[in-house]
Amino acid sequence: MNITGIFPPMLTPFNENGDVEYDVFVRNIQKWNKESLGGYLVLGSNSETSYLTEEEKLKLIELTVQTAAKGRTILAGTGMESTRETIRLTNKAARLGAHAALILTPSYYISQMTDRAHIHHFNAIADSTEIPILLYNVPKFTHINLSANAVHILSEHPNIIGMKDSQGDVPQLESFKRVVPDEFNLIVGTASALLPALTLGIRAGILALANCAPSQCIQIEKFFHHGEMEKAKELQARMLPVNLAVTGTYGIAGLKYASTLLGYEGGSVRSPLLPLTSDEQNDLKKILTTARLLA
Repeated sequence: MNITGIFPPMLTPFNENGDVEYDVFVRNIQKWNKESLGGYLVLGSNSETSYLTEEEKLKLIELTVQTAAKGRTILAGTGMESTRETIRLTNKAARLGAHAALILTPSYYISQMTDRAHIHHFNAIADSTEIPILLYNVPKFTHINLSANAVHILSEHPNIIGMKDSQGDVPQLESFKRVVPDEFNLIVGTASALLPALTLGIRAGILALANCAPSQCIQIEKFFHHGEMEKAKELQARMLPVNLAVTGTYGIAGLKYASTLLGYEGGSVRSPLLPLTSDEQNDLKKILTTARLLA
């Protein structure tokens, strides 16, 4: 499987009572279908996946498969804390039509999550799943950073076809690229590192920013491939404060609010996450205006 292009880790819209608004979720996909995206990640970190029930997760996968434009690659985040539960959920996602699964590093027993444990975990999953899997390295949330040695060993498994690295550390991304085969789908996981990643030969990005500003993420990639580096650098620089706001400063509540301002339907967050305050909303509006995303 050759995974290329820009993927939004799709937001999960909730109403004020905390219920999933499936019709809103579908409408967002229908709007994203008009953009030149490579595909969709359903159940990513920005989907508030850790707050979803299994029933909700499966429904969201099913709706993504049914609604996505033809030719889009559909990835499902199915990583659980145990190997057994990850295999079970991944195979359910496979039967609903997901093309591959993104598997988060387990982290609850963090002191025991050594290279040896991760290699065993991911290999066991890859041995037993009906679709290929990708590693998901996101130290921001798990406080675990996969080593280049572990990635090298895991990349040799025929059913482990790639990795999303959300650390945002370009030298680390390059160290991963050195130890994996050319056909391994190494994916950048933050828009802040998109342009530097493209210069390393990375072919895909799963970017929170693509929820609210997909065309800008796609345009950076197009400028790069057309050799228009100055335009790529300018747009990348203009998007950096927006990406920082919606992934760091204001988090998922900020990403949802920005998405709503920019023509999508972010919906509410699910408790214990809190919505933005009025001051935070005003600050985010200023950031979007300065970035020329909002008039």
